[in-house]
Amino acid sequence: MMGVFLDGGFMESDATENTAEKPAPQPGRFGRFYLQELINSGGMADIWVATDEKGDAFALRRLHDNLRFNFVARRRFVRGCEILSQIHEHDKVIGYFEHGKIGRTLYLLMEYVEGSNLKQLLGRSDPVLAENVAQIMIDMAAALEHVHESGFLHLDYKPENILVTRNASVRLVDFDLAQPKPDAPKKMSRNPGTPAYMAPEQLRRQGIDQRADIFAFGVTAYELLTASKPFPGDSPEEILRKELSEELIPPRQLNGDIPAALETIILKCLRRDLTERYPFMSMVVRDLEQALYV
Repeated sequence: MMGVFLDGGFMESDATENTAEKPAPQPGRFGRFYLQELINSGGMADIWVATDEKGDAFALRRLHDNLRFNFVARRRFVRGCEILSQIHEHDKVIGYFEHGKIGRTLYLLMEYVEGSNLKQLLGRSDPVLAENVAQIMIDMAAALEHVHESGFLHLDYKPENILVTRNASVRLVDFDLAQPKPDAPKKMSRNPGTPAYMAPEQLRRQGIDQRADIFAFGVTAYELLTASKPFPGDSPEEILRKELSEELIPPRQLNGDIPAALETIILKCLRRDLTERYPFMSMVVRDLEQALYV
């Protein structure tokens, strides 16, 4: 199994790559690194297994060449690097080594871990989930708690951005969309992200704070435990309509093995009214540890 890193999705076309055919990236020299194996190619960047002169392995994320003059994409890439550099010293957040430019190409050098993202594990019903679901869920929450306590919102919290190693260790990745955490709900100038994990206030372009991330955690936890999304839809409008007007199917109706206390936590994270959700991820972590006896 190879290490896997995925880029977040974007609602805005100014940060995505050109869809025209282009040659597949090839292994080779990149500054003082050698790009060994392409792990993933996302909307903004390729991610490689790279080695340095000593033979040490890293994950190297490199902005697509065709985004070299896309200033929105460049700004997001650099901001994500800078935020990761401030918050990476946590065992549930992907490790950071450096970022910069080699030639005219922006890059980020990260910890390389062998594993898959949570979406992939769910897709193949990987045994690592069933055997470690309680600890994975607590670690997912602890990673987001650390981001908030470091002064940031993640704003693209979803299964694709949660890596799980072979021994069930969690790493939160992809901080391109992260923003400073406001003292009170704040309307963002842009609204990128992944609609299926967005809170109602975010989809409506209203003010948001850390409770939007807490909603996204609730969606991710619901999906982890039931293999389905709480508010499925093919468009942001359909998802918002379901969030605002349809009754949420309690997760225990889809998976009877879920403890009642855990269901209560998830449903509180998914409240439509942000004032009824948990105000802080530290409270989610506390309640998860109590509910799951971990």
